[in-house]
Amino acid sequence: MVILPESLSKLVSFATSIGLNLEGSFITLDSGFDSQTNKELIGKQKMKPVISPNRRNAKKPIVIARMYRWFNKEIYKERYKVERTFGWQDTYHRLAISYDRLEEIRLGFRNLAYAMINFRVTFNDS
Repeated sequence: MVILPESLSKLVSFATSIGLNLEGSFITLDSGFDSQTNKELIGKQKMKPVISPNRRNAKKPIVIARMYRWFNKEIYKERYKVERTFGWQDTYHRLAISYDRLEEIRLGFRNLAYAMINFRVTFNDS
């Protein structure tokens, strides 16, 4: 959470340098980043924060409903797909810790792992 301001500004400057306009795009973060400061920081970059609300021991339904009032659940579901893919990738030890010097070898093993993941997902009997 401490590096969010610096990371966000570097992301925006990099995107600008390659001609990509991030204005109006979504930033999805987990509940550890749920604070008004972070939401304002993302808003200053003209981006839309999608941060899972941190319930902070809230028990009353009305309080919980207020927390989720502006939360875009559909956009947040897309974040899960990316996280799940990284989790599957980490099951292959060779990809998680890559000591290969040649980029072609790393890319080849990554493509092999993705092919194995897709095969498993496509032809799963359960």
